[in-house]
Amino acid sequence: MEQRSVLSPGSPRARILSAAEVVARLAAAPAPRLRRSQETASRGDHDLNPGLEPRQPLVPAAVLVPLIDRPDGLTVLLTLRTLHLHDHAGQISFPGGRIEPGDADAAAAALRETEEEVGLKPGRVRLIGRLDTYLTRTGYQVTPVVGLIDPPLELSIDPEEVAEAFEVPLDFLLDPANRRRDSRLYQGVERHFWAMPFDRHYIWGATAGMLVNLAEVLGGPA
Repeated sequence: MEQRSVLSPGSPRARILSAAEVVARLAAAPAPRLRRSQETASRGDHDLNPGLEPRQPLVPAAVLVPLIDRPDGLTVLLTLRTLHLHDHAGQISFPGGRIEPGDADAAAAALRETEEEVGLKPGRVRLIGRLDTYLTRTGYQVTPVVGLIDPPLELSIDPEEVAEAFEVPLDFLLDPANRRRDSRLYQGVERHFWAMPFDRHYIWGATAGMLVNLAEVLGGPA
């Protein structure tokens, strides 16, 4: 795999939550299945689009929500998918993919896919929790697992799947002022979704929806 460096997380920002505080808040949060009512046990694109049903059958998948413990504050590692991929081409996502028969569980799948996509070894990741299952319109049932990584971060990106890897300060993503509800026409129907524009990147859709979930679990400033 080709060697590329991760983009700088940007100028120093005020720390809102330390790594220890994030670990504690994830540990104290209700289990994902208890965070919502039984009727809406899974999050998904349908949250902002009542009546929108995901494509069936659902394909089990998992992603890693990688938190990098930088000296000036936690950041979240995201990837920009290449344009030739079959699903979600050119979109910003967490590293991850389908859960394969050889994977022990969703966490194992997320770690395997992360290593394949960006070269981050599973031993570098401390798993600290998970978010709600997320259903995409394209038919994926995604389990997001949260992991904590200490720098240095030396990535080896697979250019077939990932065009770029970059970091966004966690405090930026937790600030409600930095998220909005956008919409686009898709096959003649207006679809609504969360969006979090950052620098030259447009974070939207399922990734933004999972980040909203992360913000809800972690709560406000310490």
